[in-house]
Amino acid sequence: MHSKRYSPDLTPAWKKQRPAPEVPADPDLVVEEVGSGFCGAVIRCEKTAEGPTVTLEDRFGKHRVFPMTPRGFLLEGKVVTLVRPQNRPAPSGPARTASGSLAVPGARARVARAGRIYVEGRHDAELVERVWGDDLRIEGVVVEYLEGIDDLPAIVRSFSPGPDARLGVLVDHLVPGSKESRIAAEVTGDHALVVGHPYIDVWEAVKPSSVGIPAWPTVPHGQDWKTGVCRALGWPENTGAAWQRILSCVRSYKDLEPQLLGRVEELIDFVTAGGGA
Repeated sequence: MHSKRYSPDLTPAWKKQRPAPEVPADPDLVVEEVGSGFCGAVIRCEKTAEGPTVTLEDRFGKHRVFPMTPRGFLLEGKVVTLVRPQNRPAPSGPARTASGSLAVPGARARVARAGRIYVEGRHDAELVERVWGDDLRIEGVVVEYLEGIDDLPAIVRSFSPGPDARLGVLVDHLVPGSKESRIAAEVTGDHALVVGHPYIDVWEAVKPSSVGIPAWPTVPHGQDWKTGVCRALGWPENTGAAWQRILSCVRSYKDLEPQLLGRVEELIDFVTAGGGA
């Protein structure tokens, strides 16, 4: 008869908890602490008498310190174990803007071009500014928002785009057969370009992992999409506050989906190709 000390582990393999992958707690990594649900970006790691700790900063600038326990955090919805990052040499390459472009230290904003980029709403404009603001100022490109595109044909006619005043338009939910696609086809020409992303709203163009959620919720048809997202995620039904929460999680182009990145870059190239100022 086996003693308790030497008794074999009879726990079935499928019941045993697998070790969580170890992830270096690099600065700006966004994680969620499992016990409290606190979501934030890594600020620093420290070695204490009780063990290593990590300090997170949430979207409101609040700091909290947590022990770096096994399986203590969620990254992109998956359980991980944070570990202290190895000392890494400081990057020696040139500084870059939030869009990934080479930064130009001391560069002054260019006089605004006659050309423009229009986006559908204020949230779209704030997101573009967040990531491409430095580039747009150097290029002299102004971004304005329309509060919808139903009147876009009349707006384009009034703008009168030409070789030195090109017009680019970014549209939400530009998919085949949609109202947006029909309007886009109507106004696109040699000096006016309408492009778009497939998302219902620009919120979805922010990677869920950057916001600290596993995925953007599916909202039933007929329900206001933004309000439905807030309900599904358990956020207060204040879409303005929800947007600020999302926007605060965007630090660079890496936090955005490629379907949006490519379209904004395309519009900037199109408007600046005209050369007019």
